Amino acid sequence: METDGYKIRDQSKPHYITFTVVDWADVFTRKVYKDIIVENLNYCIKEKGMIVFGYVIMSNHIHLIIQSAHNDLSGLIRDFKKFTAKSIINQIKSGKESRRKWLLTLFSKATETHSRNKTYQFWRYGNHPEEIYSPKFLWSKLDYIHLNPVRSGLVERASHYVYSSAINYVEGDGLVDVILVDTPVINVHSDDAFWKSIVW
Repeated sequence: METDGYKIRDQSKPHYITFTVVDWADVFTRKVYKDIIVENLNYCIKEKGMIVFGYVIMSNHIHLIIQSAHNDLSGLIRDFKKFTAKSIINQIKSGKESRRKWLLTLFSKATETHSRNKTYQFWRYGNHPEEIYSPKFLWSKLDYIHLNPVRSGLVERASHYVYSSAINYVEGDGLVDVILVDTPVINVHSDDAFWKSIVW
């Protein structure tokens, strides 16, 4: 269930999604946590039918354009958030994290306003899903995603940021197995010319 007024109405369609850390905590300033996200994206691509068209991992949030090959995008998102939250919190507990006490207290207090998580809450509820309905909208979201690190002053060129699909689009390869939007279709659910350019 989405708490931000947005809802996935068609589980088969690609969506622009945002995952945000509770209280906008800058967890992903550490490479180890970004690598957990990358590892889990690639696992979901290989094992759970996740299709990733674009992504960026910023300091406290992640933007994705994703689709479910099994027409269960909500379930895919739920499982991804649950597993990454557990993995990151375990890493905070066991790793060399100077902010351990502060972060764990923050994630523990976040459970007081919701009953779903009993011990820690890592991600904020709601994903602000937006269905990708046209080529123009798709490219506007890809541009927004890829320019995030540039606007934040992290890099001068979008493709210089390792934890983003911009490098996939510029160099053809990156950390995550991204499907480029001009890749030929595998299976089509619609006769619309736009959807024929999307992998299902």
